[in-house]
Amino acid sequence: MDSPVVLASLPFALGIVMLGLGLSLRLDDFRRVGQYPKAAVVALLCQLVLLPAICFGLVLAFRLPPALAVGMLVVAASPGGPTANLFSHLFGGNVALNVTLTAVNSVLAAATLPIVVNLSAGYFLPDGAALGLQFDKMLQVFVMVLAPVAIGMLVRGRAPEVAQWLNLPVRVLSVVVLVVVIYAVLYGERENLVDYFVSVGLAALVFNIVSLLIGYGAPRLAGVDHREATAAGFEIGIHNTGLAITVALSPALLNSAEIAIPGAVYGIVMFFTAAGFGWLITRRARMSSSR
Repeated sequence: MDSPVVLASLPFALGIVMLGLGLSLRLDDFRRVGQYPKAAVVALLCQLVLLPAICFGLVLAFRLPPALAVGMLVVAASPGGPTANLFSHLFGGNVALNVTLTAVNSVLAAATLPIVVNLSAGYFLPDGAALGLQFDKMLQVFVMVLAPVAIGMLVRGRAPEVAQWLNLPVRVLSVVVLVVVIYAVLYGERENLVDYFVSVGLAALVFNIVSLLIGYGAPRLAGVDHREATAAGFEIGIHNTGLAITVALSPALLNSAEIAIPGAVYGIVMFFTAAGFGWLITRRARMSSSR
């Protein structure tokens, strides 16, 4: 991944994704946490605390090479992706809760992601101190994540008709951007691709399935209803892999194509597992209601 064009375009690509998120948000989406306090608290604890801990255990269990281990933890620390809203809608989840969780998660991740990156780089990489995110890099992540979201929200607040007109094209462009970024990573590392998939593919698949199951199961155990638990499951299982890849590849941040590989693999795997997960819980809910 030494293409200067691809590397230079990464922050802009991520900006498009986060702008699309901002165009779909209002301040009320943050206030709505109070409407779903139990579901929101359980989901956020799973996302911010439980998932990184589980991912750490998985990368040790699978004995991943250091850079791939860090890449997996970057994925674990990334917030839910906007695609979670789509899957939640398709499979009967509470989309309003999805929007709220995505909004809150994206703000919190701007602070928590650098912490996880620094801890994982310090643990797994011999030169982890050099590869971690120092204060200036942490500030860059903060701006990179939140500035486009704030701009999108401002457009929606001041010019709702413009936001409505932009919403669909930006969403489509966001998906295209994610596909292109994943392709660029995999193509750039094509000579080592088979080895990478052998090394990290199963770990990414297991982590994705565990994320979906915990995202749904933990709220259900806490007494949250099916629709809200479905929303939490997709929010926790579908990560913003575009952010993970950008943090890994950007020369000003981690500057490592190998660290970006888990994000690219996870970005492919999660669409198939999310569809299977949605079908499974929908079928189970129908069977339960018919009894």
